[in-house]
Formats: sequence, C-alpha cells, structure tokens
Amino acid sequence: MLFILGLVISFAASMLAYAQSRSFVIRRLRYVDAVHTMLAPFVAGIAAAVALLPIVALLPIVGVGTAVSVGLAVGAGVAAGSRDVRHSLPRY
Repeated sequence: MLFILGLVISFAASMLAYAQSRSFVIRRLRYVDAVHTMLAPFVAGIAAAVALLPIVALLPIVGVGTAVSVGLAVGAGVAAGSRDVRHSLPRY
C-alpha cells in the first residue's frame, strides 16, 4: 500500500514540476537566450534533482526515484517551454 502511495506522490510531483517549469519558461524566460540552448534542460533537471535529494531523504514514503523523476520532468518542461517559445515567435 505504501508503495502505491509513493508512486502516486511521485507521479503527481512530476506532473506538477513539468507544468510549472514549462509555464515558467514560456512566461518569464521567453527572451533569455540561455534557456534556448541544448544544455539548459539538462542543467535545470540536474539542479532540480539535486535540490530535492535532501528533502526526499527525510520523507519515509518517497525516495531517490522521486527526485530523479522530478528532475526529468523539469528538464522535459524546460525543453517543451523553449520549443513552444521558439515556434511561436515570428521569423523575419
């Protein structure tokens, strides 16, 4: 039962992280050139996973897999937000 609860929490955290990072890139980082590089999703994902490692170490239900999945979701959200911004700008 605790395993299923841990999976649900991990899935919900990953979905929230993806949506928030994509929205942040679209709204706030639209004109920042560094977010449109190929390295930005990797840096954001690794930073999110490293930032979550101490937090998940204290929680009994979730583990390192949750931090890794949230890091992957943040990286995917940054990549998707950057792609959305690049494809929505007019080309001259």
